[in-house]
Amino acid sequence: MNGRFKASGGAVGGGLLVAGTTSDAGKSVVTAGICRWLVRQGVRVAPFKAQNMSLNSFVTREGAEIGRAQAMQAAAARVEPTALMNPVLLKPGSDRSSQVVLLGKPVGELSAKGYHDGRQEQLLGTVTDCLAELRRTHDAVICEGAGSPAEINLRRTDIVNMGLARAARIPAVVVGDIDRGGVFASFFGTTALLSKEDQALVAGYLVNKFRGDVTLLEPGLDMLRGLTGRRTLGVLPFSHGLGIDEEDGLRVSLRGAVRESVVAPPHGAEVLRVAVCAVPLMSNFTDVDALAAEPGVVVRFVDRAEELADADLVVLPGTRGTVRALAWLRERGLADAIARRAAEGRPVLGICGGYQMLGERIEDDIESKAGVVDGLGLLPVRVRFAAEKTLARPVGEALGEPVTGYEIHHGVAEVTGGDEAFMSDDQGRSLDGCRTGSVWGTHWHGSLESDGFRRAFLRRVAADAGRAFVPAPDTGFAALREEQLDRLGDLIEEHADTGALLRLIEEGVPEGLPFVPPGAP
Repeated sequence: MNGRFKASGGAVGGGLLVAGTTSDAGKSVVTAGICRWLVRQGVRVAPFKAQNMSLNSFVTREGAEIGRAQAMQAAAARVEPTALMNPVLLKPGSDRSSQVVLLGKPVGELSAKGYHDGRQEQLLGTVTDCLAELRRTHDAVICEGAGSPAEINLRRTDIVNMGLARAARIPAVVVGDIDRGGVFASFFGTTALLSKEDQALVAGYLVNKFRGDVTLLEPGLDMLRGLTGRRTLGVLPFSHGLGIDEEDGLRVSLRGAVRESVVAPPHGAEVLRVAVCAVPLMSNFTDVDALAAEPGVVVRFVDRAEELADADLVVLPGTRGTVRALAWLRERGLADAIARRAAEGRPVLGICGGYQMLGERIEDDIESKAGVVDGLGLLPVRVRFAAEKTLARPVGEALGEPVTGYEIHHGVAEVTGGDEAFMSDDQGRSLDGCRTGSVWGTHWHGSLESDGFRRAFLRRVAADAGRAFVPAPDTGFAALREEQLDRLGDLIEEHADTGALLRLIEEGVPEGLPFVPPGAP
């Protein structure tokens, strides 16, 4: 352990909040980078996000569901992810409501208004208790904010930005994405819209995604310090492929890292084209990152039937709205195109909600409350949605190779036939999923991260598609992920004022930070 930090045996460890001027300013990346930099210094560090809104989630070893970004930040910190690191997870089911996951378990659906009108504020005690426990057992806890701390309409019930910082008495640094433009106005405006008490915790700024000569930026940084009394603690350069598993939207994570940082020709004579149907409320689209990590595999997201024509593999990913996604596939002609592919023996893979859509029938009185709905009828599977969510970290075999994964679903599948099970135990007994012809389905997220299985599956896909594609024998997904996390640590170490960050984490909020008018309304 770094001798500068308090021992974790009883004293409270240090803390820091990484806030942002906007959503997607780079808070997740900076938090992960600080975690990796600290652990390389011998510091026992943990990530924390009080409240996360995301359809990309992960299952911990104790069977708790948390945001995937926090799981990746835990990997950056080289610690096992737990529910303490993301006590509140909101999984949108529509524009107006979300499933609330508390300490890793779903506790119900709430409208946005219902959540902010009372439920959120009630959770502050739970959130601060989780943070306190992490600080008790670690030298440092790096907290990630959400959106912007200057969302003045939501400040009264805030538990993830300055509300958390105030409750835990930890300093905050604000990250701004200069690639969007207006970063000085964003820093100043964010600070000036906070109350005097909140401003007293904002200790500095971090510029993210800078391109060009930093000396041209320095006069603006000096003026910003004159206006706010706060230093800029680092200018992080723009670098391709540094995003970790994203919270929302069709954003690249490791796909970007591999595609942009490695020029990798196919190992065989031809490439393999993968089309991922961008269904509504798509969840855990990071499942296909491992495919894109393979040299010669080209992954793209599609929403039109004609885009499937040249695909060697079509993937139906997970979704928080299986019935809604089915209707979307039918409306766009994608359902018919997928059925034609199956009839021609061309490969299709369904994962979680995608697997359920490939079945014969879905009985859903839980998620959509639509009752009985016909599936695509491409796999002999009947799905019934149960009130209790399945959260598991299964281990098995497939195509003669070991496989691990994680399950997050309400749908319970009854397999009534098929050519073979997909995932089996070491005795060959079915654990999950099935195959009929060239159509495959499984509930297991993350299974393609198992290198041997992924290569075996791609060989089957290439054979069925008639492609002279050969998987590279040495692609290690876990090693690529570690390399990416080290790059994030390098970013902080090389381009941030690490001495200033250490002082904030160790010593807390500096005295005498000036008030920037007008303050909160």
